[in-house]
Amino acid sequence: MHAVEILERLIAFPSVAGQANDAIVEWIRAYIEDCNATVTVLPGPEGNRANLFATIGPADVPGYILSGHMDVVPANEPAWSSDPFTLRAEANRLYGRGTSDMKGFLAAALAALPALAAKPLARPIHLAFSYDEEAGCRGAPHMIARLAELCARPEGAIIGEPSTMRAIRAHKGKAAARVEIHGRSGHSSRPDQGLNAVHAMAEVLAEAVVSAERASQGPFDTAFEPAYSSLQAGTIKGGQAVNIIPDLCIAEFEARAVSGVSPTELLAPLKARAESLRAKGFEVNWELTSAYPGLSLSADAPLACLLAELTGEEPLAAVSYGTEAGLYQAAGIDAIICGPGDIARAHRPDEFILTDELTACQSMIEALGNRLCP
Repeated sequence: MHAVEILERLIAFPSVAGQANDAIVEWIRAYIEDCNATVTVLPGPEGNRANLFATIGPADVPGYILSGHMDVVPANEPAWSSDPFTLRAEANRLYGRGTSDMKGFLAAALAALPALAAKPLARPIHLAFSYDEEAGCRGAPHMIARLAELCARPEGAIIGEPSTMRAIRAHKGKAAARVEIHGRSGHSSRPDQGLNAVHAMAEVLAEAVVSAERASQGPFDTAFEPAYSSLQAGTIKGGQAVNIIPDLCIAEFEARAVSGVSPTELLAPLKARAESLRAKGFEVNWELTSAYPGLSLSADAPLACLLAELTGEEPLAAVSYGTEAGLYQAAGIDAIICGPGDIARAHRPDEFILTDELTACQSMIEALGNRLCP
């Protein structure tokens, strides 16, 4: 099948993060098996979602992983010009949710599969397709934990996030947390008889402002924009009416960290402030909803040199968005970002990818296969 035809099939699956993904997993599994490759479906602990891992070539020697995620963000924006889950072609543009982020990479890899399967590979290429990346890289850790039983330790992982086919060596780490503060409701005329959860959350918000300012003072890494770690309050909700003491307030916080800084540690002062509210009678629930490490690959790393040769361009130093690449590096596997599409087109109405980008990605993957032949 041509990459565009495969992309059309993949876009038709509304595989939104956090929802069951058995339909898209089953279609990809069947396609891979038809190409005479070994494929394993790896159910996650949620019970209705799964990762997928496939191998072309000998699994008992080191090779390379092509990593991508099957999930997409929701497509509820009213500004879509057509059904976001039906591929629409206009000239060299292919529109649909996930075209750039990142079913385009999956389509290119799957389109290259028959050619790879026909090669006498001395070292393998693995396809590692995950779930719930858009919900904080929740699926990939379960797959990475099982790599030792699936293959020899890979030499590297290429994460196909949209980069206009320019390799990228580094990205920030991220952590996100959800805080629930439970107080006691009552009539607003008697604040002495209640516990105002919104007022209590204000203390955590104040800590977030202080922590964000502290992070902006360094350490610095000029490869990133901005060159420092960041922290913000992303959402907050609480209360029922202006004359009722609010008994519940919920807020979500996010931290993004430059290399050498732990994103979870950036959130630690907020957690401490929230938990201190228990001494005032509040019930506090702190949940780390997602976390993944940053990526930092040296310019002279073999994987960086390989991608420079495959793409014809030197890799970029860094981007500020995050990917699953840091998880692979944390597991001892060098990783780099390189894929079709553009992150600037992602997570917005009329997301698209260029047909030329699909072709370039498929050619890169097939070129990688040529290098792994004797």
